[in-house]
Amino acid sequence: MAEHPAYPVGLRLTGRRVVVLGGGQVAQRRLPALIAAGADIRLVSPEATPSVEAMADTGEITWERRPYTEGDLAGAWYVLIATSDAEAAEAASAEAERHRVWCVRSDDADRATAWTPATGHSEGVTVAVLTTDARHRDPRHTAAIRDAVVEGLRDGTLVAPHRRTRTPGVALVGGGPGDPDLITVRGRRLLAEADVVIADRLGPRDLLAELPPHVEVIDAAKIPYGRFMAQEAINNALIEHAKQGKAVVRLKGGDPFVFGRGMEEAQALAEAGIACTVVPGISSSVSVPGAAGIPVTHRGVAHEFTVVSGHVAPDDERSLVDWPSLAKLTGTLVILMGVDKIGEIAEALVAHGKSPDTPVALVQEGTTAAQRRVDATLATVGETAVAQEVRPPAVIVVGEVVAVGPHGTV
Repeated sequence: MAEHPAYPVGLRLTGRRVVVLGGGQVAQRRLPALIAAGADIRLVSPEATPSVEAMADTGEITWERRPYTEGDLAGAWYVLIATSDAEAAEAASAEAERHRVWCVRSDDADRATAWTPATGHSEGVTVAVLTTDARHRDPRHTAAIRDAVVEGLRDGTLVAPHRRTRTPGVALVGGGPGDPDLITVRGRRLLAEADVVIADRLGPRDLLAELPPHVEVIDAAKIPYGRFMAQEAINNALIEHAKQGKAVVRLKGGDPFVFGRGMEEAQALAEAGIACTVVPGISSSVSVPGAAGIPVTHRGVAHEFTVVSGHVAPDDERSLVDWPSLAKLTGTLVILMGVDKIGEIAEALVAHGKSPDTPVALVQEGTTAAQRRVDATLATVGETAVAQEVRPPAVIVVGEVVAVGPHGTV
């Protein structure tokens, strides 16, 4: 007899008894979703993984530390059999059948009365994928389909134009260090919903090519020593478009609040009564060194790292950085926007006690196809940066961690 496809259904388990037999890896993967569903979960197992035990310790589940016995499924609405005890699995499955309790079996899906689909979530939508062909029941296949659908929902590619959701107001989105794949899922979704995008030069430019034709892109590039769009003009553009009822994304490089003037924009929006959403981004201060093989901290080498702006020289009266104190630190120093001032910065650090032999790495265009790394020391970094024609954007790392990774030679 041909096998019929499974009938998909969503179970509402809030406050309802769910029994899980076995406390191993399968239970560890399945329990969080059952907990999130509000189920009254009873775990029956002599042992459990540390993660499952932690769920019991915090009261999220009730754990009975013993093997399965007849009657354990009394009052249950749903049972997950995830035990390695084959005899117990058969007995529990038979009890579930007698009491008409839907039963999932991790050991034998064909003997189960229910299957767990590959599930994912995106903005209030749950995607569940089940195979209809028992001969090709491959969890990797269903998981791959699930991932493709969820990603499409998250980045907006599966949303029909007339169903396109819109987030009112302005979203300050951190685009990450440059690689378009390193923007957050939420940031990518908001871009897909936008009517207007005001973008920085250091934002992930490749993402702009994915925007639909109707999206207005405003260049807010603040190129050093060249043309720039004043901050006041950026603030006014954000407010103007938002007041027109448009969904506006302010796409910034890295994180909006790490030397990104994001708070200035948030304050201007608040004063204008415009709703503002902040979407954090991966900061280049940690991601770019990592992409170049440099850990900003490392056991036995550096227990702290400090991020500073190098856009003004140490002897400039506008500088707010305490360079003498930084020179005394034993951890890692990460300098952003300091390429043209690195010679003066290095001299200041050495003058205040930092060893001139301290390793330094300059990572230009980090995480992009144009990434390159230049190594030096505090004694040589000024002339090296000029000789190697290092250009912004570049992240500068000062400290012994530079010599830790596989490329750590000076």
